[in-house]
Amino acid sequence: MHTVELKHAYRLLNHGPTVLVGSQHAGQSNVMAAAWAMPLDFDTPKIAVVIDKATLTRELIDASGVLSINVPCVAMKDQVMAAGGLSGKTVPDKLARCQISTQPAPHTGVPLVDGCTAQLECRVLPATAHVAGPHDLILAEVIGAWADERVFSQGRWHFENAPPELRSLHHVAGGHFYAIGEAVQALPVTHA
Repeated sequence: MHTVELKHAYRLLNHGPTVLVGSQHAGQSNVMAAAWAMPLDFDTPKIAVVIDKATLTRELIDASGVLSINVPCVAMKDQVMAAGGLSGKTVPDKLARCQISTQPAPHTGVPLVDGCTAQLECRVLPATAHVAGPHDLILAEVIGAWADERVFSQGRWHFENAPPELRSLHHVAGGHFYAIGEAVQALPVTHA
């Protein structure tokens, strides 16, 4: 993993991947799968993610004010399904059962998921209080970002040059995913 300039952090989510959301508070950690995450801004980088108030992840985020957004790859499809299908509220050893290992993020200690192609360490924005309750929408500022150089370098993704197992996953419903496709180059816009 290499550090990504914060001005390019939004690009880690701009292609719409399924993500793993890491959370922790008072010695308890959790990771859940989420399909609804997106960049909001690039200077200062901000993200939005929908996290149901009934989840352990949401409880931990509300208590700590921090979260991580991790971009899993095709090689992690089984871990993503397991993390999305088990509740940390009823399965205390969820991370072990899902075969998910983590490392603490440098600024906040929130778990960063090993094996992901991108990781974002985030701090919840105060504006979240107005939308999280009625809409389950978490707004956060990215305070650290890292990516696997095999698929993200020079400020952009390069999936076309990487092994297929490093492509990102995209959930379309009912446990069905697609991997990101081939690159398509458009002609540059010319101004008359």
